[in-house]
Parts: sequence; structure tokens; C-alpha cells
Amino acid sequence: MQQLVIILLFFASSVFSSGDANVSVSDLKASTQLMAPEPNSPPELAESIWTNVRKQAPALRKEVLKVAVQGYRILIEKGILPEGKPLTIIDFDLPSTERRLWIIDMNTKSLTHESLVAHGRNSGELLARKFSNKSESFMSSLGFYLTGERYVGKHGASLRLDGLEEGINDQARTRAIVIHSADYATETFVKRHGRLGRSLGCPALPKENHEEVIDLIRDKSCLYIHASQESYKEKSIFLSHNAESDRGLQQF
Repeated sequence: MQQLVIILLFFASSVFSSGDANVSVSDLKASTQLMAPEPNSPPELAESIWTNVRKQAPALRKEVLKVAVQGYRILIEKGILPEGKPLTIIDFDLPSTERRLWIIDMNTKSLTHESLVAHGRNSGELLARKFSNKSESFMSSLGFYLTGERYVGKHGASLRLDGLEEGINDQARTRAIVIHSADYATETFVKRHGRLGRSLGCPALPKENHEEVIDLIRDKSCLYIHASQESYKEKSIFLSHNAESDRGLQQF
């Protein structure tokens, strides 16, 4: 019996001694660290950005930022978006009288620009409530985009957009949905009319600094246009329940 006790004690001590079977506090800490989210994972990245920008951008909602960052990371992982490009967010849940466009420097995780932005004529008046991917609808389209090339058109310096979501915004270039400036996208217009004017579907910006904005986000950066639409949540491949699939993702 004494020999059996000695054998059991020896076996127990060997489990907690140095070697392959070592189980120590340091190992438990290490395993916990391995289980923790990576610093650049969407939740961690969104939290870091939120901490930096929430005072400068009080209208930017954390839940909208989280969706935008999740899509941004998916685009990088799929090789569509270069690392470090800025992230532009538009929140069409907010009225056009509010600054509802933000540009985030993803290298410094800081706010670069905040602006008014107009929505499409047939999407609504003060609030954008309806959205379309169809030509001649004169509505805004939701979802994730890559910015394209700068050009000079009837609105002056403008920026082409490529919609990344099939059936949601992939007709953006065909519809000539671009970022441009407009006289109706100003604080002065708001004071006179109680809202911004409306575009033919384009995100229209104030003329002040719009060229600097275009140069900042041109050439394959990420734009996310948000609104609380159940149909978008069900269809978008960038939301969590659809994120594993490439189906419906446009390649550029």
C-alpha cells in the first residue's frame, strides 16, 4: 500500500514539474493571450478607433463604425483593398442637416474629415428612407464601395465609385454615382430650407475642401454607406452571417 501511495505521489508531481506536461500559471496566461482577439481584429480595431474619434465625431454611432470596420477588414483579407487605406463612412439614418460623413485614417486610427453629405432625390427629403440600385431611380444605394479615379465633369472635380455588392450597389458606375460637390450641400442651404438639397443618387459634398477630400480617398479606398434597412442586412455579404461567402462580391 505504501509503495502504491509513493507511485501515485511521484506521478502527480511529474505532471506539475518541468517538461512537456508542465501546467503552470505562466502557461495559463499564455493560453489566455492566444485566445484574446488580435489587435487588428474588427472588434479591437473598432474599439480603438472609437476611443480616438468619439469626441470629435459625436454623431458617429459605435454600431455603425463596427459594421464599417468589419467590412473594411474583410476587403483586406480578400485582397481587394490595400492595407492602410482610409475608411469613409456615411450614415443615412441621420438627417441631412447633420454632418454624417466621416473619413478615418486607418494608420493612426484618427478622424481626418467630417462633412455634410446629400442623398438622392427619391430617397427622401430630410431623411433618406428608400434606396435603389436601378438606373433612373435617383435614389442613393447602400453598402460597401471602392473609390475609383478622379475626373473633372459638370460638377468639377469628382470621384467615381465602384459598388462591391451584387444587387445592392453594383450598378454605381453604370448609373454614374460619383462623389461630387454641389451648391445645395452647404450649411447656408440648410439655414434657408431646413435640409440639404438632393442629388440624382450621388453623395454630394460642400464645395469647400471637396477636392482635398477626393484626393484623400481616391484610388481604391473603402466607402461604407449605412442605413438601418432589414433588406440590406439580409443580403449583404459583409455582415457577420454572410461574411464567409464570396457570392455577390464584385471584384475590381
